Amino acid sequence: MSSISVPLLKHHDTQETFTRTTNGARATLPVPNSTRSFWLYGTPDANPLAREGSTGDLPSDVDICIIGSGITGVSAAYHLAKLFDGHKDIDKPLKAVILEARDFCSGATGRNGGHLSPTRFLDFARLEATYGTDEAKRQHALEKHTAQSLIDIIKNGGLENTVDYVPVDHVAIFLAEQEIEEARADYSTAEAADLDLSGIEWLNKDAMQAEYGTSFAGLRYGGANLWPLKLVSELYKLASTQNPSKFELALHTNTPVTAVGPGSSPERRWKVSTPRGNISCSYVLHATNAYASYLLPHMHGPDGIVPARGQVVALRANATPTKTSWWGNQGFEYWFPRPVEDTEKYPLVILGGGREVAGQNFGYYTTDDSVINPEVGKALRNFLPGIIPGKYEKGREPEMEWAGIMGFTKLGDPFVGPVIDKSRPEELQGQYISAGYSGIGMTRAYACAEVIAGMVFADITKTSWTKPDWLPRHYLTAER
Repeated sequence: MSSISVPLLKHHDTQETFTRTTNGARATLPVPNSTRSFWLYGTPDANPLAREGSTGDLPSDVDICIIGSGITGVSAAYHLAKLFDGHKDIDKPLKAVILEARDFCSGATGRNGGHLSPTRFLDFARLEATYGTDEAKRQHALEKHTAQSLIDIIKNGGLENTVDYVPVDHVAIFLAEQEIEEARADYSTAEAADLDLSGIEWLNKDAMQAEYGTSFAGLRYGGANLWPLKLVSELYKLASTQNPSKFELALHTNTPVTAVGPGSSPERRWKVSTPRGNISCSYVLHATNAYASYLLPHMHGPDGIVPARGQVVALRANATPTKTSWWGNQGFEYWFPRPVEDTEKYPLVILGGGREVAGQNFGYYTTDDSVINPEVGKALRNFLPGIIPGKYEKGREPEMEWAGIMGFTKLGDPFVGPVIDKSRPEELQGQYISAGYSGIGMTRAYACAEVIAGMVFADITKTSWTKPDWLPRHYLTAER
């Protein structure tokens, strides 16, 4: 018999909490003693770039400073490397540096759920009602563009085994009747808008019981899982080796940026300060997600980007589940089984969620991922044994448990484009941001980084930048 360890239908309450706090605290720097995630520490060789560039001299002068070494920062470098490689009029290589406060990729990308599955049509009705049909379609097009682009990179490079890429069925499980009603409304609205809905299967309770051993209805479509850190590591390798004669890229980990201030010349507009020294540069790319308001104080609070702590466990199954990734409870919970190693009988399952029991503030306004919430941990331990009984042993302790910090926005969508502070609109030229993915970074960050990389390239080369067809206009900082 099924039992549910988390409260249901809490999305409205979390949004209300989010907007009720009108002057939330500015973010801190990432804490140095973070919990150890499976992606970062699950195997001894998981993160060979962990401390790359953490000692020795920093460059004092570069063209572009990228702050953050997660999927956004590294994807931006990858796109810049590709753009400059195809540009003939380069007299000397553009120099770029990625600066990371902790080990490589140790923020949200190194702590997330490992899913690469676009939402397909979910949330379409709200998006259309808020922004119009074209914008709603663009949001889903962006996720499709991200997933397909990354899959192409993986397959063209023969990286499937390197990044643990696994094509899977993605199942949305409906734990409440309201979720089914909302999904049906999204589907009908998307169908009327002529959105591609191929491959969508609605599964009633009997079908779900027969196939997955759960008594809740759901829907199924194609998706993928992977090891996010390993994907980002490969993107960094591609970016740094694309064509060093046109684009030089360096990485300096354990180098927190403590301030971005005016530079010493019109050409080098910015001075990026770190405990290891200062760097003069012309462009700054903020790829800091939840931590954005530390360097950009005007972006604190619900009108900017609000940090929130999430929690994840790696829990051993008690049977061999199907090759499936899962999403449930309005997206609060998400999980998938890892590929089974030769020495394993049953798979390790990566399960995240539980913010519904994290207290009245749902984990908002915290940047401390050095601790875990015991109530959230209890809910996660009981979640899968409760909804898929028999395949997960009740009371079994996770093999790893960790926290991560996500960045949320009032719209639920990221800020992408030039940094804009309305109190000083002319003073931030050359600074760009892509951050605030509201828990949906893996299917959005790569494409959003492509946008800011294209903007920087256009500015450097004095060419025009054209909005991609797949880009939602309401993501852009100038159009929010």
